[in-house]
Amino acid sequence: MKTFVSICFALIGLLQFDLNAQGCVATRGMSSCGGGTGMGMGINLSPGEWNLVTGYRYFESFRHFRGDHEEPERVANGTEVWNWSSFLDVTLNYGITDQLYATATLPYMHHNRSSMYEHGGNPPNGLGQRHSTGSSGLSDIRFGLGYWLFEPFEHDFNYAIGLAVKLPNGQFDCQDLFYNQGPKRDTNMLQFVDQSIQLGDGGTGISLDMQGYHPISHEIAIAMNAFYMFNPRETNGIPTLRKDAFGNILEYSVPDQYGARIGAFYNSTFGLSGYFGGRIEGVPSHDAFGGSRGFRRPGYSVALEPGMSYAFNSMSVFFSVPLAVYRNRVQSYDDLEKTRVNGVFTNGDAAFADYVINLGFSWRFGGKDHAM
Repeated sequence: MKTFVSICFALIGLLQFDLNAQGCVATRGMSSCGGGTGMGMGINLSPGEWNLVTGYRYFESFRHFRGDHEEPERVANGTEVWNWSSFLDVTLNYGITDQLYATATLPYMHHNRSSMYEHGGNPPNGLGQRHSTGSSGLSDIRFGLGYWLFEPFEHDFNYAIGLAVKLPNGQFDCQDLFYNQGPKRDTNMLQFVDQSIQLGDGGTGISLDMQGYHPISHEIAIAMNAFYMFNPRETNGIPTLRKDAFGNILEYSVPDQYGARIGAFYNSTFGLSGYFGGRIEGVPSHDAFGGSRGFRRPGYSVALEPGMSYAFNSMSVFFSVPLAVYRNRVQSYDDLEKTRVNGVFTNGDAAFADYVINLGFSWRFGGKDHAM
């Protein structure tokens, strides 16, 4: 039991959601399931025990999809949009009881974005000049509570439910210099950067999540988690250069987010473990509560995720690389409205990542020691 629990903790990083990933489909904010109560968070923490987790993630996106159809001509003619994004999360978990735990996450982001269409337009009608914009700083802080349904030290399996809050502290009006602006494309000016590289979304989010682990042998166990984040605020007041079907300026939307994953890990006798699973994460076209107007790039990505970890004493390190196998930029609320009003099918595009690199470190300290 003790070895199994140690390996579960070693896989904290592998079983977190890196929900800022997937490029222009800007799921953001929750590095772990449900905003800080994800798989591995709070597992078998005794009262008064702490768990410090640091996680780093990186991706680059440039493959454009409209629906689930890739547009390789964007890369072939050099008009693709590139996003390079790095994320550093520091999460602190605290055991309140053997089953109840609290968690808080402080996220930091750094983005760089390269495009032609934002700086005078794509050729042949545009200038065809490529320039970059960027942003960096703190993102939306998350606080959560989770509860394991079974007494952890009496079972080798367990399932938990969680509730978390995402605060709107991350800057959602970041600006940078855009080239070749104005009617004559001869002016450089500060403008709001793209939604996908804003540090926050401007909304207070509430997340519900569940997670669980279940061994099927001494060496192999199944783990899963899933979440849905409700963002009731419709738009955040930041204007875009886009218009809706009636000619009104669109503001950035504050969309819901979701994700789910399941996988199996193999526990060796010397602390090294392997993991393989699947995951889906995305942004819906329509929010569960509140309106869905404004500009968003809804869609989802399905990935296969290999990973490994090494546990030693109260510490562990982990590594995983989710590999995208299916991507779909679905119709947004605005796309659907334009299709209805104009009678012409409309579906915007988005750039997705091929892979995500996850690295992390975990350390447990304090509390009382259980005999397991």
